[in-house]
Amino acid sequence: MGVTVVLGAQWGDEGKGKLVDVLAGEADVCARCAGGNNAGHTIVAPVGPNNVKKTFAFHLLPSGLVNPKCTGIIGNGVVVHVPSFFAELDALEEQGLDCTGRLFVSDRAHLVFDFHQIVDGLKEVELGGSSIGTTKRGIGPAYSAKASRSGLRVHHLFDHETFAAKFRKVVEGRFKRYGHFEYDTEGEIARYKDLAERLKPYVVDSVAYMHKAIADGRKVLVEGANALMLDIDFGTYPFVTSSATTIGGVCTGLGIPPKQIGTTIGVVKAYTTRVGGGPFPTEQLNDVGVHLQEVGREYGVTTGRRRRCGWLDLVVMKHSCLINGYDSLNLTKLDILDDFKEIKVAVKYILNGEELSGFPADLGVLENVEVVYVVLPGWQSSIASTTSYDALPENCQKYIEYIEDFLAVPIGWIGVGPGRESMITKPRKV
Repeated sequence: MGVTVVLGAQWGDEGKGKLVDVLAGEADVCARCAGGNNAGHTIVAPVGPNNVKKTFAFHLLPSGLVNPKCTGIIGNGVVVHVPSFFAELDALEEQGLDCTGRLFVSDRAHLVFDFHQIVDGLKEVELGGSSIGTTKRGIGPAYSAKASRSGLRVHHLFDHETFAAKFRKVVEGRFKRYGHFEYDTEGEIARYKDLAERLKPYVVDSVAYMHKAIADGRKVLVEGANALMLDIDFGTYPFVTSSATTIGGVCTGLGIPPKQIGTTIGVVKAYTTRVGGGPFPTEQLNDVGVHLQEVGREYGVTTGRRRRCGWLDLVVMKHSCLINGYDSLNLTKLDILDDFKEIKVAVKYILNGEELSGFPADLGVLENVEVVYVVLPGWQSSIASTTSYDALPENCQKYIEYIEDFLAVPIGWIGVGPGRESMITKPRKV
């Protein structure tokens, strides 16, 4: 059967959480493999004996936890801010989501501390006009520490004296690098002694856990964080996150080999959005962009930041498909395009009169490309209450099929609203 993986196919915020929620209904394990509490998934789902609909905001925890029978795993590739872990867990449980005995954290996961968050802001100041738009959650500095072999991992918390000595040394190094910013080192050490005791029941050898789950035939779902265009290698570097957001990051972030992955699903918004700096070829700084932003409620779950909006970019998607090898796609927020008379789709980048062969690594090139669009007719009617593919307007179906044909990847699911029920399953072509 293999592991099912859900990945963001653009610049994030595609609505991965809803598909994970749908698939988690059949899953035994839902795992996170990268990122930290800079991610943001919103899920609307019924809970409790009366099935009351509630909106859950996930940042660090796997959103598959909405399924009361699903176990959540935070893998070794994730960076964990322990206070945020418990704040999010407490908030979910206050909303009626009981996670007792079904949430675990890898002992190999690296830790994010408050000083990482302070340093995150200081690094942005250093960059000045070249600010990359970090969430200032300390994710980048934590991954930097990991790569430079000065990071602290979850298992370090359980030898308090050794942890304290390492912690002091790391903080002192940050003071030397950035100057003596305000930070209570000893207070933090004392705080983490208490947090370690609370965290201990959640900590597991995640490699052993994942491989036992697979060997036992349990259905495993992996929930990607961020997205392909924010990948440290293949995204619009340096306007990217600090981790591997690709299918490769699933293997390194959970300790599972490629042959264990059965199905890879890419989640793509019916238009394009991104946050932070960096070139954005199809961005619409006009009424189209405003419409997408307002009707699409394009504000970050984690940060509240307004997202930049533009037409769907199939050059980006082709790049994404090449790297992640999607078996199928989930097209989300299609209903946001309901009011448009015409809809544009980017199909080529031209530079100096010649078509680029792929998505360029050089942002100087990307900033200067001419975008070639195909104009498709809109459907100008609401699809929000549509429950089957055949019931979608003809022009809506043509839009979907154009994307499928261009990318040569089938679209399996279509999102037409925020709720769990607002997901159409598209029949496979025979």
